[in-house]
Amino acid sequence: MMALTGFPVEGAMTPLARKIYSQINNPTQKSQTPIQQGTLFLCSHDKSLTFLWQYARSFATGKKGNIMNNTAHSAKTTKKILLAGVFGPYGVDDEYGRKENVMELFHNQVTKAQGGASFRHHHRSFGLYFIAANLDADVTILDFPSKARFEKELDKAYDAVGISFIAPNAKKAQEMSRMVRKKLPNAEIILGGHGAAIEGVEDIISCDHVVKGEGIMWMRRYVGQNVSDPIVHPALPSTERRSIHGVSLPGVTSSLLVPGVGCVNACSFCSTSHFFGKEYTPYIRTGKELFNTCCAIADARGTDSFFIMDENFLKDRERALALIDEMETHNRYFTFHVFSSSEAIMAFGIDNMVRLGVSFSWIGFESKTGQGEFEKNDGITPKDLVRQLRSNGISVLGSGILCMEHHTPENIQEDIDFMIDIEADTVQFMLFTPLPVTGLYKRLQKKGLIKMDLPFEEWHGQKMLNWNHPAFPGDMAERFLKGAFKQEYEVNSSTLYRVIETATKGYEKLQSTPNRSPNLETRMETLRQRVKKYSVMLPAIKATAVNPLAKQRAVALEKKVIELVGKPSFKYAMLRQAAKLIALGWEMRLKIKGDVIQPQTIYTEFKRGDAQKGNRDVPVVTISETPTLCTGCPSSMNNAAFVAAK
Repeated sequence: MMALTGFPVEGAMTPLARKIYSQINNPTQKSQTPIQQGTLFLCSHDKSLTFLWQYARSFATGKKGNIMNNTAHSAKTTKKILLAGVFGPYGVDDEYGRKENVMELFHNQVTKAQGGASFRHHHRSFGLYFIAANLDADVTILDFPSKARFEKELDKAYDAVGISFIAPNAKKAQEMSRMVRKKLPNAEIILGGHGAAIEGVEDIISCDHVVKGEGIMWMRRYVGQNVSDPIVHPALPSTERRSIHGVSLPGVTSSLLVPGVGCVNACSFCSTSHFFGKEYTPYIRTGKELFNTCCAIADARGTDSFFIMDENFLKDRERALALIDEMETHNRYFTFHVFSSSEAIMAFGIDNMVRLGVSFSWIGFESKTGQGEFEKNDGITPKDLVRQLRSNGISVLGSGILCMEHHTPENIQEDIDFMIDIEADTVQFMLFTPLPVTGLYKRLQKKGLIKMDLPFEEWHGQKMLNWNHPAFPGDMAERFLKGAFKQEYEVNSSTLYRVIETATKGYEKLQSTPNRSPNLETRMETLRQRVKKYSVMLPAIKATAVNPLAKQRAVALEKKVIELVGKPSFKYAMLRQAAKLIALGWEMRLKIKGDVIQPQTIYTEFKRGDAQKGNRDVPVVTISETPTLCTGCPSSMNNAAFVAAK
């Protein structure tokens, strides 16, 4: 039996507490459970035995996950902690996972049907880095490990092992827990991420703590650290190993920026909104703080481009406008990829988005036939909104949901056609998937519609429904999903083609705008460079076009690019031909070996005191001297990537 850890030293207990403590942890008395000895009744009359009561109950029942579900240690302790994402391989059918659960956001649920033209990249388990950077402890992060690599890491004497996972990876987390118990019997196991929301997860996965509260503050309490210490932001790349058509994208990838977590729109299906109690918790509260944070991260990583990990960034209109003022005052400009709802975009204004430097926006249009279910889209014509954004050089990812409660085989095609007709740069299709903690899950659970007998490995939203939809039995949902992706690609051509087209439109518009401010001059030059950079891929797009229409579009776009930015130099001409040859080779590789790309394991250490010495593996930036932390709602700081946590 694992020794009781995390309790005050034995000398601080009452005599009765010490007696029960010794009985519980005496290996020779395993057959005599505390319940059999009648000691649990006495526990309720001794305040120092509250924790022992919980522990003894878990020992007697064999359930070890409820011991400290919503609390953490308060005494200062020296902890050596391992934080890990689930092991690979990913996106394959094996005893732990499914091939449809790909460890790539775009190739999993956005550009998956585009073959060699699919956007390929990986996202780190961002939450683990935020937790580690904000702890006064020795913390190691093992991201994308193999099972063997994780097991080898357990050779080190860790006091605690945190495992971050989502529901489809529950079986992997279960196996990792088993490995920890075997190799480090005295280490505490901490479960976090969206998977921690699974009802009765402590009965499925052996653990000591299930973190369902805000991650940074919980872990600070766990190591005995002051929860009010300043919050720091790690300077991280937003993506790893970027490529399209097999061609690695040059330059430094955009940096990650997390201004806050949660969303007040609280769509019924949204896990992250419900994790945060349907509220927004800002970590960076003002435009000035945002600007200063961007400057520091940009200086550390060498790029002025950011991917903003925030559910609805433009919802805080005043903060975003203040950021524009700061950039224009200091004549330093950044570009941003954002998530925002339609109503937030309309309230903020597209002209302001251009001034802010938004180059990409992810928008949830969800459904046409069920539009009354989403107030965020009321009174908005998605196609007009997308057209305006793209004409200003802002690429759009439109998100749609299939197999909603009102859908039938007769009306679902209307929603598929609707999402295709908005002509966004790219489209995400997801099956209507109720996940734990969401309002949707609770509602369907009450109706007895959740498929509780369906393995969690299938709860990824890209093959089958995890609830009983009367209109979509068998594999019907999967067939509609695959058909939607295929149709979208064939009708609108590749996402890369559309991204180049959007940049071209934006550059042309700004070029024709009189009396441009220094801000708009910068935005115009950024778009010009984007057109030059990505138009290198036009020969590859033509050579691998999905149909004659796609090829014709690429030819016409190439003429437009030459008209605007001139003929390619000798260097660019060589790059264009090289990209074409690589793309053709990549198509052959996909046919022979398949399209699975495994991410490389990333090993990162955060040592106590390294922040003061300035020699951390990952640079960090102080963003708040007096942090605002949500005490009653779980945090994506626990998650293995909030956007598409894996």
